[in-house]
Amino acid sequence: MFDFLKRRRREALRAEPFPEAWREILERNVRHAARLTPAEREELEQLTRVFVAEKAFEGCGGLELTDEIRVTIAGQACLLLLNRETDVYPELEIVLVYPHAYRAPARRQDGAVVIEGDEARLGESWSRGMVVLAWDHVSTSARHLGGGHNVVLHEFAHQLDAEEGDMDGVPELDSNAHYLGWARIFGEEFHELTQRLHADRRSDIDPYGAASPAEFFAVVTEMFFERPRALRHGHPELYAELSAFYRQDPASAAARPRT
Repeated sequence: MFDFLKRRRREALRAEPFPEAWREILERNVRHAARLTPAEREELEQLTRVFVAEKAFEGCGGLELTDEIRVTIAGQACLLLLNRETDVYPELEIVLVYPHAYRAPARRQDGAVVIEGDEARLGESWSRGMVVLAWDHVSTSARHLGGGHNVVLHEFAHQLDAEEGDMDGVPELDSNAHYLGWARIFGEEFHELTQRLHADRRSDIDPYGAASPAEFFAVVTEMFFERPRALRHGHPELYAELSAFYRQDPASAAARPRT
């Protein structure tokens, strides 16, 4: 019954014209949309509409929520869903939005000593149905395609990762062969990144990806959408795995004239 009602509600949403003001927000704040085909842009609009309708948003730290905030976050998050015939983040319930970097409890281990405190953060993704974002960073990265960092793409990659259970850097894939290829290629690339950092050698992949396989997946997702040609050139097998998963080829799209 719940699935039936959800399907009817979504059909009603899709039957309504997409708000022109929202379309302008997507054009202004989701710069990746300029590289999409007309069919993909239409799909992005419909996914964005569902996301805004079904997910709760809460402003924190005095932030007053607006359509600009909701649509910008939803539009960027839904880039990860295009062409994939998947649900709209079924485990996600709420997005908390701070005006700027916020402080959160942190715990780290230094040898045998556990140190507790807090640290500044730009975003977090929880497997219990919540994402936390800093709006100033969201809006800045949204308008500057190619900067290499995008906190929405990063945190929502974690949401996809968690849909299969654990956040372990392996999202739900479509075949055993894909799991085997993913394990080999991601394992080799993660090992290469950690070895480079231990040897004080630079990498074109963000060093934060060496923190864990989950962070590696989120970091290379950012690079896949933000710097796709660099990823394809430097890590062709990794790019191919992500392209098969996301069913997009942003490196080729980036070479086309923007519309």
